[in-house]
Amino acid sequence: MSVTESSTPTTGNTVTNTDASLLSDPAVESTYRNINDVQLHVVTAGDPDAPLVVLLHGHPDFWYGWRNQIRALVKADFRVVVPDQRGCNLSDAPDGIDAYRQSKLVADVRELIRSEGRESAHIIGHDFGGFVAWNVALRHPSMVDRLGIFNVPHPTVYRDTLRSSPQQIARSWYVWFYQVPKLPEWMLARKDMANMVDSLEITSNPGTFDEETITWYKSAWRHTGIRPRINWYRGFRRSDSPPRDTVTQPTLICWGEDDIALLPSVAEKSVDYCDDGRLQMFPDASHWVHHERDEVSEALCRHLS
Repeated sequence: MSVTESSTPTTGNTVTNTDASLLSDPAVESTYRNINDVQLHVVTAGDPDAPLVVLLHGHPDFWYGWRNQIRALVKADFRVVVPDQRGCNLSDAPDGIDAYRQSKLVADVRELIRSEGRESAHIIGHDFGGFVAWNVALRHPSMVDRLGIFNVPHPTVYRDTLRSSPQQIARSWYVWFYQVPKLPEWMLARKDMANMVDSLEITSNPGTFDEETITWYKSAWRHTGIRPRINWYRGFRRSDSPPRDTVTQPTLICWGEDDIALLPSVAEKSVDYCDDGRLQMFPDASHWVHHERDEVSEALCRHLS
C-alpha cells in the first residue's frame, strides 16, 4: 500500500472542484491515496498527531456531507480523515459488483487508517457509510477506538427487521429496485439526475440542501456516474455477515426521528447489540440529522473525548 499526496488525481478523468477547495479553508486538504489497488480521494484536516477520526459518507453523499463535523472535530483537537469511498466523487470506481462488497469497503477503511501511520481510529458513519462503520467494528474490533453511527441500524437488526416488518420492507423499496440490472442507472441519470436530487430533497427537511449545495452534489455524481453507487447496494446483498453481532467499543447512535426510510424502532434495537451503547434521538430531524442539527456535532465531540 502506498500513499500519494498531490493537487490532482493521476487518473485521466476531468477534475471538478468538488475537492477540499469547496470549504475555502487552506487547513483542509485533498490527498489521493492508492489503497487496495484503488485511488481514493481523501480530505484531511487537523494536527496529524492528534487522535484520529475517520468519517464515512453514505448514498448519495460524498465527503462534503461531513463539512460541519470536520470543522467541529478539528476545533476539538482531532485529526479528521474523510474519504470519498470507492465509486464516489473523485475516488476511483472499479468495475463490477464484487468490488463493492462490504469486505472491500471495510478493507479500504483499514488501509486508510494504516496510511495515517495508525493502528486504530474513531470511526463515524452515516447511511450506507454507517453499515461500513458497523462492519469495521465487527470484523476488526481492535482497529476501532470509539464508534459513531448516524441513521443506519446495526446489520443484524436491519436484516431481522426486513424479515419481520412489512413497514420496513415498504420503506426499503429502493434497495430491491437497485438490484434490477441497468434500469436504476437509467432512471437516476435521466433528466440531469432529477431523481437523485429528489432523493436528497424528499429525505431531508426543507432547506437542508440549497441550490448551490445541489450543484456540488451533481458535480460529484457526474464524476464517476451512477452505477458504482448502485453497486454498493448490489454488493451489500452479496456480502457475508460479520463474524459477530455485538459491538464492544463505546458507541453513540444519533438518529433523526423523521427518517422516511427507516423505522425508529431499529435505532432502539441497535443499542441492544452494543456492550456500551447510547442512543440520542433528534425530534423533527430527518435522515440527514448531521446536516440539520448542530447538537449532533456537539454530541459526537463529547463521545470521542
